[in-house]
Amino acid sequence: MEWLLFKTKTDTQSTTGPGGRPPKIPWLGIRTPVSTTWKIILGTIPIVFLFLLWWLLTTGEAEMRILSPLILPSPVEVLKSFKSLWFEAELTRSLIASTFRVVLGFLVGVMVAFPLGLFMASFSKIKALFDPIVIFIAYLPIPALVPLTMSIFGIDEMQKVMFLALAFIIYLLPLTITSVEGVHNIYLQTAYTLGLNRWQIVRHVLLPISFPQIIDAMRLGFGVGWTYIILAEMVAAERGLGQIIIIAQRRGPREHIYLVLVVIVLIAYITDKLWQALYRYLFPYKHMVKK
Repeated sequence: MEWLLFKTKTDTQSTTGPGGRPPKIPWLGIRTPVSTTWKIILGTIPIVFLFLLWWLLTTGEAEMRILSPLILPSPVEVLKSFKSLWFEAELTRSLIASTFRVVLGFLVGVMVAFPLGLFMASFSKIKALFDPIVIFIAYLPIPALVPLTMSIFGIDEMQKVMFLALAFIIYLLPLTITSVEGVHNIYLQTAYTLGLNRWQIVRHVLLPISFPQIIDAMRLGFGVGWTYIILAEMVAAERGLGQIIIIAQRRGPREHIYLVLVVIVLIAYITDKLWQALYRYLFPYKHMVKK
């Protein structure tokens, strides 16, 4: 018995510090707060490492490099090609065209996914009616929609918008259903006790409570749309970021591919920050600091 008590005491001391507190492990603390300075330092390290690796793989003359310029141009070559991307490839016009397609496809997708997801999560029979279709499209590969939309809508602007709209619907519909179904039944029971009918419950209970999660799903979905813009603009696109990449892949310069990828990431990042600002404006209570 004394041996068991001694072993328990030593085991406890090995996993806890003085006073029963966890031991201080400076670099491996679980869920410990990190200061802004350390976030910047730690976040900079992998970026610097990747640029150094990129420079090492592409330094020197073309025939002496580890990787050919046709595969990976050097950082200096990529930066020097920005002038031709801006003027010759008409970056701004292509950016406007791609943004218009993403926004329009997103609006069409929301117009379908939002009401359908709300009604499916609210009414069991409507969910049973559309559930097989939702399960089918959930496993549908997005690239397979390119030839499908081309055969239905042709190769003009309508095809590109509808391709993005279908991609948004596939992404947003399950998230909308999950957000509304996440409303606790206690709210429904309270609403029935107060005498609300089913439409009032949908409008005044289910929708307001789940709306923050739905907006957050829209924010994530809008960012996903930028990952599909290259697929949408693969065929017969007069302008667009995806069209610049396709031309650079076929005729060069290859540097434009990497610059456009950086532009897409920056635009997606900026729009995500705008969505976050909208979220804080609509739901300020979500960010209130508890005292």
